[in-house]
Amino acid sequence: MQFDSRGGGRGDFSSRDGERQRFEDRVVRINRVSKVVRGGRRFGFNAIVVVGDRDGRVGVSMGRAREVADAIQKGQERAKRTMITVPLDENGSIPHYVEARFGASKVILRPAGPGTGVIAGGAVRAVLELAGVRNVLTKIIGSSNAVNVVRATLAGLESLSDPASRRLARLKLIESSSAE
Repeated sequence: MQFDSRGGGRGDFSSRDGERQRFEDRVVRINRVSKVVRGGRRFGFNAIVVVGDRDGRVGVSMGRAREVADAIQKGQERAKRTMITVPLDENGSIPHYVEARFGASKVILRPAGPGTGVIAGGAVRAVLELAGVRNVLTKIIGSSNAVNVVRATLAGLESLSDPASRRLARLKLIESSSAE
């Protein structure tokens, strides 16, 4: 596998139609779990992995395996299959304010002006940077459990609506009401 120059992600992944797409991945957290069996303990690992193209597409998943590398690889593959598209405005920010919950975690995402950067904690930062968001303010309220924070962030990004599509929907609504 080819490594990214920044050191945090891995190289190219091919898509189903054969063309090469550039995705980066980032491991948010690795957790060791154990199971007590006759004769001792069995250790396994789970890894929360974020995959994105830094251009509006991002996916998150958890991989579980007996070895760390296998857990990361499984997480990568599953995250690529569950990618979502994030609407971005011309400043590289999100189009509007959004709050999202998952479990006991609540994440607030606020659009920011150019030059602000990504003001976010570790788990939220990984998702937003790989999604291609360049200017945003965030706050985690409640539990800071990495799994719940990542899923709340993804839920918030999924709930964003593109201003252009909202405008188009409004125009269609106006046209349909005027035709009656």
